[in-house]
Amino acid sequence: MSVLAIPVDRWRRPALGLLGVVLAAAVVEALPRLGLVDERFLPPFSRMVTGLTEQLALAEFWTALGQTLGGWALGLAIAMIAGVLAGVVIGSVPLLRAITSSTIEFLRPIPSVALIPLVVLIYGSRLPSALILIVYAAFWQVLVQVLYGVADVDPVVRDTARSYRFSRWGVIRSVVWPTTLPYVVTGFRLAAAVALILEITAELIIGVPGLGRSIGVAQSSGAVTETYALVLFVGIIGVAVNGFARAVEKRTLRWHTSVRRDLA
Repeated sequence: MSVLAIPVDRWRRPALGLLGVVLAAAVVEALPRLGLVDERFLPPFSRMVTGLTEQLALAEFWTALGQTLGGWALGLAIAMIAGVLAGVVIGSVPLLRAITSSTIEFLRPIPSVALIPLVVLIYGSRLPSALILIVYAAFWQVLVQVLYGVADVDPVVRDTARSYRFSRWGVIRSVVWPTTLPYVVTGFRLAAAVALILEITAELIIGVPGLGRSIGVAQSSGAVTETYALVLFVGIIGVAVNGFARAVEKRTLRWHTSVRRDLA
């Protein structure tokens, strides 16, 4: 019985998720067909898929996709590097953590969209505008998680390593980093989603080149089906980004008890 339960549990969640997607698509298809919603504002789901298929045949679509993914990846990479380095340094020095705690708590809740007027004045509708928004939002996701990870290090283990005359770098590599890594991966998963949101936001509001700007152009020109098709594809990208982040988490933390339990 337990042998059969493993594959059933493993397939149950994806099957239920797929069922939810099918039901949502059916509802969107039925609403305009039954006259409950005006097709001018909500086309049937099948028409959205047709519009998306037409977009996939355009070179401009793939160019915009490359610009979106490129900006997302670059901003996420900068935020990860800065967040991990700052988190390890601040978390490893109690005095530094005490000095910066109030500043971090003050800056972290400020939404990145509040910076849009400033970045537009400085960089206009260019890639640096999107990068500033992405890095600012994603950096805090990583930094806070790393700070939690460093604080979770067992002080006895740290003191033991120092008693064996480990260098500061040796303590970080052998004691701090293994404990902090699960928190870093969690920060990566959160930052990946936030970075995509801010990339699309910058493209849609500021006009940075990418899929977000294509959505804005389609909406302003009255191309309703094209607008929904692009929004649908952005949703697919979001699912792919989440799947990618979870795959990285499982691969990186294969040794961790939580991941081994999920894989069992």
